[in-house]
Order: sequence, then structure tokens, then C-alpha cells
Amino acid sequence: MLRKGTLRKRKEPQSATGSGTEARYGSFMALLLFIITLLMPGTIAIAQPTILPGDSLLHTNHIFSPDIKTVQLHKKGWEISYPILKLNSTEKLKLSFDDLKDNIGNYYYTFIHCNADWNPSDLMETDYLEGFPENQLTNYQYSFNTTVKYIHYQLTFPNEDVSFRISGNYILYVYNNYNKEEPLLTRRFMVTENLVNVKAQLKRPTVTQFWESGQEISVSVNYSMYQIANPFNEVKVVLSQNGRWDNAVEFVKPSFMRSREIVYDFDRKNIFSGGSEYRYFDAKSLRYQTEYVQFIDFIESIHHVALFPSKPKTNTAYFYEQDVNGKFYIKRQEGGDSDIESDYMRVYFTLNTGFPEGSGDVYVFGALSDWACNENNRMIFNYETTSYETSMILKQGYYNYEYVRCDKGSFYANNTVLEGSHYETENDYLVFVYHMAPGSRYDRLVGWLMVNSVHKAR
Repeated sequence: MLRKGTLRKRKEPQSATGSGTEARYGSFMALLLFIITLLMPGTIAIAQPTILPGDSLLHTNHIFSPDIKTVQLHKKGWEISYPILKLNSTEKLKLSFDDLKDNIGNYYYTFIHCNADWNPSDLMETDYLEGFPENQLTNYQYSFNTTVKYIHYQLTFPNEDVSFRISGNYILYVYNNYNKEEPLLTRRFMVTENLVNVKAQLKRPTVTQFWESGQEISVSVNYSMYQIANPFNEVKVVLSQNGRWDNAVEFVKPSFMRSREIVYDFDRKNIFSGGSEYRYFDAKSLRYQTEYVQFIDFIESIHHVALFPSKPKTNTAYFYEQDVNGKFYIKRQEGGDSDIESDYMRVYFTLNTGFPEGSGDVYVFGALSDWACNENNRMIFNYETTSYETSMILKQGYYNYEYVRCDKGSFYANNTVLEGSHYETENDYLVFVYHMAPGSRYDRLVGWLMVNSVHKAR
């Protein structure tokens, strides 16, 4: 174990460009590694994303202020659930986040209705909202007995101030000082109707190339109790793996029809990379080291948690470890109220690759990064340790994550290059069925289903 204070002397990673012979050698090996990676079986991204983010960050999951941390949106009472709400039901969603500023913010929220592609629909607020379209966030608490002070905010909806008239995709938009030009954060969620019967089947791919690494999903939509005039032109089906949107796939045209049933069964477009089970670490307690935690130190008013250096899984056999499919939940083992008693910590990630990746950048990826690749979770290659390194400010709890590569100019996170891919991996698949009737101005979310690659559909 390293002594207290050693993190103060930690060297900054060297520039990835290097100098002299080292730079030329590094460039050559990076190119060689890149070529080998492309030729490796099971590292090919299979299902290519067709659901692009909206025209701006306002239509994605995004945090606009560096002081805002640990944003979560889930069903009330179920922290690792997906943010999906049944229209006209008693179900509620809960938003929570922390603000590291000392003063209480003057925060407001509203909702934006979107079509299947997450671009805003052509609707007025009064078309999709019942009640007040803009409301203030008034539920907050100060942190208690923590070294890093913060203010914890919560919002539950629908509530007495606002509810939803119609189904579809929605953006929860939180902004500052009653000024929509000062965004604070955005979260995607869905409001559904059970108007069609959705079925899905997961199996090993029929395409031999992906037999060992992929997961194939076929979908059928029965609309015997619902009127659809032209299924080929009015219906869209979207598939999402573990709630990710960067690799979500949209089916605009079905494979075929049979007796008021739409079938989506393609040979390649509906094949996803299985990936591997997520890596994880447990930081519910900062008093002792748990599995994968190398040491815990306290320096300059914050806990530093260093994870053991890890290696890529690309050429390793499948190994089952129970995970929560990339999510996290907040918990302090010694506290009573984890929302306000869990402390913040700086977590250090190290991935020993031996050589820098030949294309794109490497990121720590999962719900802890909002399923996005940005400067907050980008790793820097250190030529002294031949490893990618970074650190993130996180709240105490249990975390899943993985290492991905994002190519320049792309938002798609390729997890097969560094994690490998196996048909046995346990994953959730969310199926969303949208319908836009003739003359309608929005995509109605008429049905959905979650199916697991190991467990039964839910």
C-alpha cells in the first residue's frame, strides 16, 4: 500500500506525442496495434447506431455545469431502473442530483416532447403538458457529516404542478434563474402506452461471423387491438442495449407482415456486440479496501480511491460476474441517509494497454459518464507506465464501468476493442414501438418491452 501523501507526487501523464525515437517507435507500434485490432474476431462493432442525438445537447443526457454531480433519473423507489413511465398511471419518476456550490440555486424545470429520433416534436407545451409548464425546484437538503459539502436536490413527477397528456420521448430540462438560456442539466425519459403487444427473442446470431461475439434480437408487434393503417410507413421500432443511446438502432421498415403482426428480423442490423460483463468497484465504505480497490488516501479535504491497474479483456475467455449493466447506485455503508451522508471522492482508473490506441481516444464509460465520451472521462496515455490513466469525482456507492474507444468525430463508444465481446454476456435490451398516424404531428410511444439475454422478458 502506498503511504499517505503519495498522490501529491503523482506525475502527470506525458504527452501522447512523445519525442525522438520514442515517438517514432510509439507511432509505429500504435499503427501495428490498430491493424491487429481490426483483424481480431469479435472486436467489430456490429449493430451500428441509427438514433443520433438531437440537434443540440439539450436533447441528450448532459450536465452543463461542473458543479452538478451524480444526476440520476429512475422510477421512484427503484434506483437502477430505466426512466420509463406509463401514461395515466400512478407511476412516478425521481430526479436527483448534487450541487457542489455553497448557495442554494434558483433552479426551474420544464419538459420537451421529442419524436423517435430525439428531435423536438412539432407541438406546443399545452399539447403535451397538463398544468404549469415551468416550475421551481424546491426540494433540497444540505449534506451531513461529509468532507465535501454539497446540496442535494430531488424532484418527483408527475406531481400536482404538472403531468403528461400524451406518450412519447421527453426531455427533462433543468435551468437556472428562470432563464432557459442557462441550462443546468437534461435527462431523457419515455412515457408509454400499452396499445400493442410487443414480443422479442434473443439468440446467438445466425450470421457465422458473429456466432461467438454477437447477440441477435428479433421483434414482433401485434396490433390486433389498435388501428394502424399503413404499418410500413407509420411504425418505427427502436432497440437500445442497457439504456445506451449511442448504439441504439432504429427500424423504419419491417421485414414482413402477417395477420396484423409486424415482424422485424434482419440478419445484421439487429445483431449487437455482446460485450463483456461490466467491471465494477465498491466504494460504499471509505474505511477499508474492497475488491479492486488498491488503496484509499485522504489528501487536501477529499478521499482518493485508487483502483488496481487493469488490462484489456479483448483476448480473454468469457467470465461471468454479476453486474448492474453499467449503472451505479449511491450508498454509504456507515450512514443512515445515503443521499446526503455519502461523501465525494476522487477515483483513479488505470488501464495497462502496453501501447497507445492507434485510433481515437480511450474513456471510462457507463452511467457514471452519462453514457457519453467527453473530457470528464477521457483517459491520457502515460508512456512511463504504458497505461491509460484518468480520475473522476464520484459519490460513494457501487459502480459499473467499462473502457471504450471513441473515434474522432464520432459519439459511438466501441467497447469491444478493449473489453472483448461474447454471446454469453448478460445484457438488457429495450424495445420501443412508435406510431405516427396520418395527420399526426408526433411519434406516439404505443408499446415497449425489456428483454434480457439471460433472463425472461419483463
